[in-house]
Amino acid sequence: MAGAVGCQSAPESPSDESPQTSSSASTHSPGPLPYPETRRQDVTDTLHGQTVRDPYRWLEDSDDEAVQAWQSKQDELTRQYLDDLPRHDALAERLRELYYVESVSAPMRRGDRVFYKRRPADAEKGIYYWRPADAASSEAEVLLNPNEMGGDQNISIQGISPSWDGKKVAYMVSVNNADQATIKVKSVETGEVRETDVIEGGRWASPAWTPDSNGFYYTHFPTDESIPKAKRPGKADIRYHELGTPPSDDEVVRGSTGNPQTFIGVNLSHDGRWLLTYVWHGWNRSDVYYRDLEADDPSWQTLVEGEEYAYNVEVWNDHFYILTDEDAPKYHLLRAPAENPSRDNWTEIVSERDEGVLENISIVGGHVAAKYLVDAHGQLELFDPDGTSVRTVDLPGVGYVSGLSGTPDRETGYLAYESFKQPRQIYELSVKREGTETWSQLDLPVDTSDLEVEQVWYDSKDGTQVSMYIVHHEDMAMDGSTPLLMTGYGGFNVSLQPYFNESMLPWIRAGGAFAMPNLRGGGEYGEKWHKAGMRENKQNTFDDFIAAAEYLVDEGYTSSDRLAIRGASNGGLLVSAVTTQRPDLFRAVVCGVPLTDMVRYHEFGPAKIWIPEYGTPEKKEQFQYLYDYSPYHHVEEGTEYPAFLTLSSASDDRVHPMHARKFTAALQWATDSIDPVLFRLEREAGHGGADMVKKRVAKDTDTLAFLMNELGLTSETPEWPLEEE
Repeated sequence: MAGAVGCQSAPESPSDESPQTSSSASTHSPGPLPYPETRRQDVTDTLHGQTVRDPYRWLEDSDDEAVQAWQSKQDELTRQYLDDLPRHDALAERLRELYYVESVSAPMRRGDRVFYKRRPADAEKGIYYWRPADAASSEAEVLLNPNEMGGDQNISIQGISPSWDGKKVAYMVSVNNADQATIKVKSVETGEVRETDVIEGGRWASPAWTPDSNGFYYTHFPTDESIPKAKRPGKADIRYHELGTPPSDDEVVRGSTGNPQTFIGVNLSHDGRWLLTYVWHGWNRSDVYYRDLEADDPSWQTLVEGEEYAYNVEVWNDHFYILTDEDAPKYHLLRAPAENPSRDNWTEIVSERDEGVLENISIVGGHVAAKYLVDAHGQLELFDPDGTSVRTVDLPGVGYVSGLSGTPDRETGYLAYESFKQPRQIYELSVKREGTETWSQLDLPVDTSDLEVEQVWYDSKDGTQVSMYIVHHEDMAMDGSTPLLMTGYGGFNVSLQPYFNESMLPWIRAGGAFAMPNLRGGGEYGEKWHKAGMRENKQNTFDDFIAAAEYLVDEGYTSSDRLAIRGASNGGLLVSAVTTQRPDLFRAVVCGVPLTDMVRYHEFGPAKIWIPEYGTPEKKEQFQYLYDYSPYHHVEEGTEYPAFLTLSSASDDRVHPMHARKFTAALQWATDSIDPVLFRLEREAGHGGADMVKKRVAKDTDTLAFLMNELGLTSETPEWPLEEE
């Protein structure tokens, strides 16, 4: 998901939809904690004939001193409460042992150099390194170290893009891990960073270098404060930056769409001939345009436009390889000659399969590396350029696979693999030879041999079969007594796959279990699965999650008073929605950087790009289904809500923090339960949280201590260590 930071004032409304405001104080403040006083106002809108109440609209303005004071007081209360919980300090110690370990990312080879990210065990942030391709890892040189950047500022690196000759690196820098970034270019040999190559507006930039390494194409996101933040996605364009020239002189090679519901991207073929741009309409529709840079008239041509499908294109050996769900909801791969890639010349080379979603492809060593999702876990298969299967890559088991990364002209690529029981490992693979070699692995002080992983299927409300992973100790009792934490997402075509989560190890060792259903709205089972949980079908996502909880209770995995749920971003919308719909089903909720006000979400930051996924309240029919599940608008006074912990980030420029503030205020006012409703503010953090280990330890410690306390995992539970004694 994507968006921008700060408060966006409400737009001008038609006369029958104008806000009406009057002052009205409330004295209703039940609960066990002395919550900060929260002003409640009589603010209403009339939308499509419906009266919509918004008593906490004043909490939308992040720049308002009263709002800042409110969230600071809330955070202070929360941290005092959490610090005093049983096992808090022991948890922090254990998580430090698990988190402060060395980790390495998959490498990239460019020219005669290899680039990768490594975080030493004692470092807060990952450091980017480079070394000669034929040198040992011990000979690596530091390229970028965010731990030593910025002085008083918390500087984050959002990614790097090395030039093809390996002599320069474009990298994206942000403050507090926010999405908004600045592009800089560094010489690998000299370390020089020239001011002429500092480019503002580097959000979603994805620099694509030319083969001569003299410049790159990139997406430029506007930073002009005169442009309302809600309109900025529609003002993004594609530019070319030639090294050593002022960014103000950068050529606009593809103009903006003018539509804030779209976002635009760029790619350049490995040989530098074919320039492609994408216009994405949400997460399941794209237009693709191309330009032959070697042609006498290198004008833009349309590959596909106006269709209701997604298209991703890789170019190799004078052919376009087109991955699409057109006529294939689980995706298939087509090929067309680059000289004339019109639809008449599209040929299917890898067909849609009944079992498995063709999630993505890359061209490595002249082969097509295809990443499949089969029952919500990864598989990797190699094909010849004509679509003939070469082999399926052997993997350690059911897990999460990051697709093979490499270049079309080198036979060696790299993939990352992890599972619920195995930390991430990086494998080196030759497309011409069988087998893989371990390039790097994450070693943790744990033994996971006594963990059991199940995949079950259950019926949702409408009878749809939904899959779910359950992780627990092999000796777990099936009598409903196990504290269980369930998480989900269910949106934006995102697929939840088996992943290694260090924070779950103390939880499971202390007697808990973990569950992860694959909800409609995600991409686990193809585009039909995605569409079944978006826009007017969004309630299916919530029904799937509720049905998963009911299954876990009915089958004896847990009980409602031992069941907690957690979700973030779109997953925060999920857990806040089911909290208002079924407060009786859950004992505790952790809700991170959520959307909760679905009537006004589109007016903040770049949230209009989510309209294709959620719909717009500006249209009557879409307003109705958005309002019908909007969590903020369905908090009811006098309801016994479960214990609730909201996690918000001060520098979140993707999902506006107003959602977290308003929903917390509403719950604190309405709940008739003695259970706490808490608001935790993470400073120096963006939508994805803080990128420092110490802050991750602190947040996960608070989260686990909260959940353990609410679900009864206290001093009488087993000791932590999962290692063999």
